[in-house]
Amino acid sequence: MITVSLLAAAGACGVDARRFSLSTNMLDYANFATLNVEASYGVARHWSVNAGAKLNPFTFRLREKGTQMQNRQQSYELGVRMWPWHIFSGWWVAAKAKYKEYNTGGIISSRTEEGDSYGLGFSAGYSYMLHPNLNLEFGIGFWTGVRQYTVYECPSCGLTMETGTKGFILPNEILLSLVYVF
Repeated sequence: MITVSLLAAAGACGVDARRFSLSTNMLDYANFATLNVEASYGVARHWSVNAGAKLNPFTFRLREKGTQMQNRQQSYELGVRMWPWHIFSGWWVAAKAKYKEYNTGGIISSRTEEGDSYGLGFSAGYSYMLHPNLNLEFGIGFWTGVRQYTVYECPSCGLTMETGTKGFILPNEILLSLVYVF
């Protein structure tokens, strides 16, 4: 009875049923199997807020003794999107605040870098409706901020080569996401 009352009240207030979405960026899985999810909530016809997380705990050991590759990370972001047409359809632009803890190495050379990054990101893209509840999203973005880092000679030796704090401007993401809209 309470549920029916709440649904009736929501309908009377003009609440759109398509207000929530979950998505995953398929290209992140090609980045050393980085797991990712983003949740979005439509707060108005042209605006949505979102929260996302990425996790990559994997280290790949190579056949050569003592060599490994990793792009380990955990990152969290909060943001807002503006949709000129309507939420979850068509073009969009976004801004977000992001934190990332990372450990990357062995990809190009044996050098390993680990640290924390804080900053703001900006992106734009297009959401293509495949089905009333399923979208395919394309986008590109960059982020800028500050990173505190330590660079090691190799992943296992622990010999510190450099440590410091620097500003950065980097590509943030290339999106090819599957989005389920509730």
